[in-house]
Amino acid sequence: MSAPNPSLLTPSAVAMAEKLGLTKGRANLETFAATLEELAKANPNIIAVTSDSRGSGKLTSFGNALPKQLVEVGIAEQNLVGITAGLAACGKKPFGVSPSCFLTARSLEQIKNDVCYSDVPAVLVGISAGVSYGALGTTHHSLHDLAVLRAIHNLSIIVPADNFESREAVRYAAAATGPVFLRFGKAALYDLHPPGARFDAGQALMLREGRDVAFLAAGETVIHALLAAAQLAERGLAARVLSLHTIKPLDVEAILKAGRECRAIVTVEEHIVHGGLGEACAAALMQAGVSKPFRIVGIPDEETVTGSQADIFRHYGISMEGLSELAVSLLAIA
Repeated sequence: MSAPNPSLLTPSAVAMAEKLGLTKGRANLETFAATLEELAKANPNIIAVTSDSRGSGKLTSFGNALPKQLVEVGIAEQNLVGITAGLAACGKKPFGVSPSCFLTARSLEQIKNDVCYSDVPAVLVGISAGVSYGALGTTHHSLHDLAVLRAIHNLSIIVPADNFESREAVRYAAAATGPVFLRFGKAALYDLHPPGARFDAGQALMLREGRDVAFLAAGETVIHALLAAAQLAERGLAARVLSLHTIKPLDVEAILKAGRECRAIVTVEEHIVHGGLGEACAAALMQAGVSKPFRIVGIPDEETVTGSQADIFRHYGISMEGLSELAVSLLAIA
């Protein structure tokens, strides 16, 4: 099993993860591919559709084991979504797999009309999402996908935080009767959940209890929030950490509970600060009349800095140190 890239966490964050006893896992994308292959071997109706992304989607093993259940369309994302929708309409269970930056920009009309408006049980899989492509830059960053997809009716959106959430999300999507979008990054991650944890789409998972500050996070940012909470505990502060793996439908009840019980709220996401998890949480809190010191941590509306995923995370405060310091500053005005 591959170990997490040590550069994704600062040395002090790695030490904190070891102190917490967190075990090392693999990339969520690898878990997705392994789970999909397992399910497809038992169900010949499961089809993987790729846009020249068999390798980057970790589907080489799938294709070798199940060649008749993999469709390669080439670099043609609009065709990929149309074919995926058509297969779903014919009784198959297709997973359309493509880099999220291209899948959700080039094919938005097909996602809206062929998949969601037509209400077919297709699964769209955005791989290498967020800033996973690092120094390849803005053309390959997917910082818009949650915003544009949240605006489309009839689509569940899931952003897993670790291998457990990824495995369960794929199983959920395989059984879903409506459209689903799954979002995966490339980095290897730590396992966050204890044995026996239960995953339910639309219900946040509590990773740590606390009433001083609440971290509401999704995807590969959750580990940073959890480590920040541990660092805050050493300063006598109790931080709540929620993995909001389902962006839509959102667990509004868990968000409002955190807003009412905690002194401050911080949302964390690998996405532009507009239109994603943070604004969804802010809307839920405001409409319920819950007002607390609140910050959205993500990628600001600017030309994104160039560097690795870890470099970009640290630059924008998506780190154990950055999040804990932000929480302290918010609590000072709470």
